[in-house]
Amino acid sequence: MFLHYLRRAGCACRRRHLETLDVSSQRSEVKWEISIALPSGRSQSWSLRQTSTVGHLRTRAETFCGQRFLRLVTAEGRILTDPEDDLKVAGLKDGDTITAVRVEPKVAATLGAFALWCPEGDGIELRAWGDPETGGDSSAVQDQLKNVQKIQTTWSAFAAILADGAVVTWGDPTSGGDSSTVQDHSHVKQVQATSSAFAAIVEDGSVVTWGKRGFGATSFRVQGQLRNVQQVQATEFSFAAILSDGSVVTWGCQGAGGDSSRVQDQIQHVQQVQATSSAFAAILADGSVVAWGDPKSGGDSSAV
Repeated sequence: MFLHYLRRAGCACRRRHLETLDVSSQRSEVKWEISIALPSGRSQSWSLRQTSTVGHLRTRAETFCGQRFLRLVTAEGRILTDPEDDLKVAGLKDGDTITAVRVEPKVAATLGAFALWCPEGDGIELRAWGDPETGGDSSAVQDQLKNVQKIQTTWSAFAAILADGAVVTWGDPTSGGDSSTVQDHSHVKQVQATSSAFAAIVEDGSVVTWGKRGFGATSFRVQGQLRNVQQVQATEFSFAAILSDGSVVTWGCQGAGGDSSRVQDQIQHVQQVQATSSAFAAILADGSVVAWGDPKSGGDSSAV
């Protein structure tokens, strides 16, 4: 009986000791006053632990503003980008005011999936959903999807251009979701897509392609001509590149605009190229129009 009493007394002492440590820990933990302000001047302050993260602060800001897509800017003009940083690591201090600026989200789509991102929303994570086989699952490359500026799509894959010119792809590997064969090429200026292939203009004016054969993914036949490329346009099956001298180079499915040999001598001094599903039309410097590709899709402009 006496031993039982000692055990109970010992447990009680240990419990009071732990409670005392917990209270002391809470008292010693420093909290900072951090304010979120809107451009309108409206603001709100919170008392936050130093161990709170930028992600936690963003959640508070989103609730306060009633907006999900915000850029958080410090008084020094720094943008808070990493949601895992705690307040101290992020360079904040007690009494700081953070300005929350709304940014406009954009959405891109394949046949069965969506991707939502903010070109100016540093620190805002891209979100993808829908059929995983057509790009609805970006988890394999999520850690690379930082500072996405533009997104282009095939029917089953996404290609994102980042701020540093790198390209990240996901979705059906055979339709452009796997760009591993062209990852040596950086500083991409533009990405265009057919239904199952991508073409990217890189910094030196050349073009790299990937995706499904027969849809423009293989450009070796014209690779020597793809120099000083200014713009690329696409049908569902073929690509057309406008060069700096105003000429046009085409490749892909021949019947859907990939073969422009019939009008090659006419497509000079080209100002703009547009496409239907299976044909191209070029506007020349003199205002005339030249078309090629499937006649049923606009490939014959002889009537105009």
